[in-house]
Amino acid sequence: MNITRRKFLQGFFIVSAMTVDKSWASKTTRLLAERRDLFPQGVASGDPTANSVILWTRRPPVNGSSSNKLVVEISASPEFKKVLARGTAHINAGADWTCRFLAKDLKPNREYWYRFVDEHGFASRVGRTITAPANNSDAAVRFTFVCCQCPNEGALNAYRKMIFEDEAHPKDERLNFVLHLGDFIYEVTWYGEDNPKGNRGRRIRDLYKFPQGRKVSNFHLPVTLEDYRTLYRAYLQDPDLQDARARWPFVCIWDNHEFAWAGYQSQYVAGGGYHAPAQNQKVAANQAWWEFIPAQVQQPGNPKLEQFKAPAVVDTDLGNFNEDGLSEEPNNLKAINSLKIQRVLRWGKNVDLLLTDNWSFRSPDMSSDDFDAPDYPRVSPQLPFEIMNYGRHYNNDNPPDTIRFNGKDYPNPTKNTHAQTHLGSDQRHWFLQQLGASGARWKIWGHGFGTMQVRSDYQNLPAELGSTWPKDAGYAVIDNRFLRDKDEIFDFIKEQKITGFCVVGGDRHAFHAGLVSKALPPKKYEPLGVEFITGSVSQQTLFEVLEVTMKKDHPKRVLHLIDQPDGTVIPAMNVTPMHGVLSTLKLKETGDMQQARAVRNAEVAPHLSFLDFGGHGYGLVTATVDQLSTEFVCIPRPLERSEGADGGPLLYRVVHRTQLWKAGEAPKLEQEILEGNPQYCI
Repeated sequence: MNITRRKFLQGFFIVSAMTVDKSWASKTTRLLAERRDLFPQGVASGDPTANSVILWTRRPPVNGSSSNKLVVEISASPEFKKVLARGTAHINAGADWTCRFLAKDLKPNREYWYRFVDEHGFASRVGRTITAPANNSDAAVRFTFVCCQCPNEGALNAYRKMIFEDEAHPKDERLNFVLHLGDFIYEVTWYGEDNPKGNRGRRIRDLYKFPQGRKVSNFHLPVTLEDYRTLYRAYLQDPDLQDARARWPFVCIWDNHEFAWAGYQSQYVAGGGYHAPAQNQKVAANQAWWEFIPAQVQQPGNPKLEQFKAPAVVDTDLGNFNEDGLSEEPNNLKAINSLKIQRVLRWGKNVDLLLTDNWSFRSPDMSSDDFDAPDYPRVSPQLPFEIMNYGRHYNNDNPPDTIRFNGKDYPNPTKNTHAQTHLGSDQRHWFLQQLGASGARWKIWGHGFGTMQVRSDYQNLPAELGSTWPKDAGYAVIDNRFLRDKDEIFDFIKEQKITGFCVVGGDRHAFHAGLVSKALPPKKYEPLGVEFITGSVSQQTLFEVLEVTMKKDHPKRVLHLIDQPDGTVIPAMNVTPMHGVLSTLKLKETGDMQQARAVRNAEVAPHLSFLDFGGHGYGLVTATVDQLSTEFVCIPRPLERSEGADGGPLLYRVVHRTQLWKAGEAPKLEQEILEGNPQYCI
């Protein structure tokens, strides 16, 4: 369709998918009747700029009532006493009856209300959106960041809490947008019929069944476009998520579960040993994301992207991988490039938000079978994994022929292999260009899973705890990936003297706060930015999983969980990587965190200020001319929906602040506990 532009009231413009019949539009407004049942996934807006925003809804056929076109109306008030602009758009089954509508020539830093009206005079609920400040504005920028939601296994109370608190704030202190860092859906689905006792202690709600799907082990996976659409439709009927999307513009990227549990590029990988080339499935996942997530993204060969054009692909083995870990198999390249979500959004002078795709160009995972430490769950040996992570680029392109581990020499399986990457060379180059060109005070990287290393000093465990940590292993690493990507990015930040660098991440189902650096002791520790990772909205945390699955007589349970006489459990998994194993053992002995911190190993985590492997909720960022603050809002485990307007109780609220540092200076974080007592997290 050709885009046409029409001028309406007060000089506003709407980009529309067809020429407007103004008499018909006026008639539908007069006959207006709100019918939320005809718009079952509500309304949403996304990717605001200073003068535009994408508006979204879905109007499917419902009980014999169908529609082929919608009028979009924008007003300065929720009552729509005066309609500032209106335009029209077609809808059809080809996009699952979804509507994406780009409203342009709006004013900066303004609230707008919008609604969709069909040709019968039936209207959607009213949505609210906010444009970004003008490029020359010093206005403070406020946003929350979230990840990892699954209403099939838990409640989305975090959104209800977010809405309640935002409504209580003065207008000039309310949120500008919500940043969703991925796992908007979970393609891995447990059905109640296969799991009558639930999933690791969680009640399964059976909100949907895949029209086709594939069963692997005791879970189900999507196969077709209709399967992926089924997920979005069901998720977006959740009242709290729907209310949040109607209140704020969302800015979204995907993580892994929007396509595949443990996949990479167009390879589908899931638990139970299932893996297969899945170019058609990758295209379907991308199309469903585009249909339900309003975002200003790109599709090669389709610059206007009014309709997703699914490339014809054949599911084909990926074959060999090039120097950057990319399969150049033609069907793979078509599939992973069928939607490009990397982009930069700007909020005045204070914030450039850089967004990347961390899965479509990701290299295959390396094999680590020879270097497992089976007596030590949830960790990996640092030194063998570093060698394999760098591949042929280890030690300045001089990798060893063998890897020493636990007193034995093993052939180096990655001596001639590409380094691990999550960005790929083209996207990494793009990211560095955008970072170097940014004139914003705060350059915020919206990252699916964050960059901070989490580790502990298992080499210091006393012998009485059982087996000895393997020799030549270094630290026990919980999370430290894609080292060459990190090297290039942090070297660039240092060389270019970039300040105000901040990473906000998700995926880990845990709250993290700290300083980011290329390396930790005994290597050179040189902080170059700050990083904050949010807990999940609803998905199970490591703390919850281990409470259910780790045997109480496991000899290493103390490193993760400390059982109390009253039946409660102390999350030692926070203390062990924050302070070291001796602090954890002292905590078990005394129950006193002050005594535990007194024996901490200062080299384990000089970068970490906060760590909670049991936290749910969201992070709230405020960026001003000279300060960036991030507040963690942690709620109880969301097993069931809170019916209260406030979203339920609060466990803690902790804020970290950093002043904008100068080139050559190291950033610093100041911590303040505002509510609660997160004593095991600091």
